[in-house]
Amino acid sequence: MKPDNKTLALPLLLIAVGTGSLLTNLGVVPGIDWVWTLGLAVIGLLAFALGGFDKVTVVIGPSFLLASFLSILRQTDRLHVNVEVPILVISAGVLFLVARLPAIPMPKWIIQEAKAGQKERS
Repeated sequence: MKPDNKTLALPLLLIAVGTGSLLTNLGVVPGIDWVWTLGLAVIGLLAFALGGFDKVTVVIGPSFLLASFLSILRQTDRLHVNVEVPILVISAGVLFLVARLPAIPMPKWIIQEAKAGQKERS
């Protein structure tokens, strides 16, 4: 039986959360809410892993990854929320512009729905 890559998410998340928590408890890194921060990162990575590369995932994936990174900076007092939020808004706008590029494909599920709608009308 071939292992399913989709089942990797939970074990990897548990390892990452445990490692982050251990590093925090040992004083190697400052107190960070690892469940929140790594949860954001996992959502960003899963967007690409499960959805591939298309106009939707090119916005969702990097947005969550950036939110995870900025969350670490905020929690370690290197960035204030009044700077974090505008960065996230600006990056969302940039990513929406990138998604408009013709080189970025439409999601397969949208194409399939469009084809199904055309068949119903005919």
